[in-house]
Amino acid sequence: MNRFIALRLLYSVIVIWLVSIFVFTMSRVAGDPRNLYLDDQVTQEQYDAWGRDFGLDKPLVVQYLIWAGDALQGDFGRSLFYKVDAMDIVIERVPATLQLGAVAFAVSLIIGIPFGVLSAVKRGTAMDYFGRSFALLGQALPVFWIGIMLILVFAVQLQWLPTSRRDGWEHFVLPTVALGWGPAAVLLRITRSAMLEVLDSEYIKLARAKGSSSTRVVWKHAFKNALIPPITAAGLILAGFLTGTVVIETVFAWPGLGALAVGAIFNNDFPVMTAVIMLFAGLYLGISLVVDLTYLVIDPRIRYS
Repeated sequence: MNRFIALRLLYSVIVIWLVSIFVFTMSRVAGDPRNLYLDDQVTQEQYDAWGRDFGLDKPLVVQYLIWAGDALQGDFGRSLFYKVDAMDIVIERVPATLQLGAVAFAVSLIIGIPFGVLSAVKRGTAMDYFGRSFALLGQALPVFWIGIMLILVFAVQLQWLPTSRRDGWEHFVLPTVALGWGPAAVLLRITRSAMLEVLDSEYIKLARAKGSSSTRVVWKHAFKNALIPPITAAGLILAGFLTGTVVIETVFAWPGLGALAVGAIFNNDFPVMTAVIMLFAGLYLGISLVVDLTYLVIDPRIRYS
């Protein structure tokens, strides 16, 4: 167990290191940072002095080491657009993305897993067909189209809900539905498939033969043993919510990390882009590790060597 955690942490460090190399390389491929930071009025002496101060006159390997050393201390440079430290802007936007992702994740769990169980238990009934249709639509419709249609119907035509901004609970409804429908569909299908496989197993038939109630058989015996695939999918979905809300945040003008990343790309704001990407990578790796450790709680038979 301890060896497994140590290896996973080592792999995470290696991945973060590779991501940092990719991010740094992309920032240098785009051109000399001095061309972004300095205006046209700067003299050649000032241009050269600025390069010496920030190590831009040194080989790329040395430049990377300087940049990585600053990044380890949370210093990704000064935002070209906001004129403040890039990490300060990122930290300011984190709560909005965490709130949206957490609510959408809760919605996808509440809808996807129970309906997946019911769809498996009531296989071939109207409930099963409804659940499968819901899952099919959720996986087929693009998330941006769902968001636009929700705005058109519930905000423009019916005028029930706001179209943008982050304020009261009503501002969460449309973006969380748009963001959570697809993942809920994924969880529904995975839960249904896992439950169908478990319900056909011999120990479930034995539990029924011993007179256990249907509720006990489904939720105590079958559901617990079918949880591994949904938990895996849920972990990836949560990581996706926290790192992939770019489209929804753009559609609903949500002031989170996704919208910040899009703005940084359009503004060529490399310090903000690098800070967001590194934060996303860290969140994704952390959630993946937590999901792996959760397997031990769900199924004690699993042991990591």
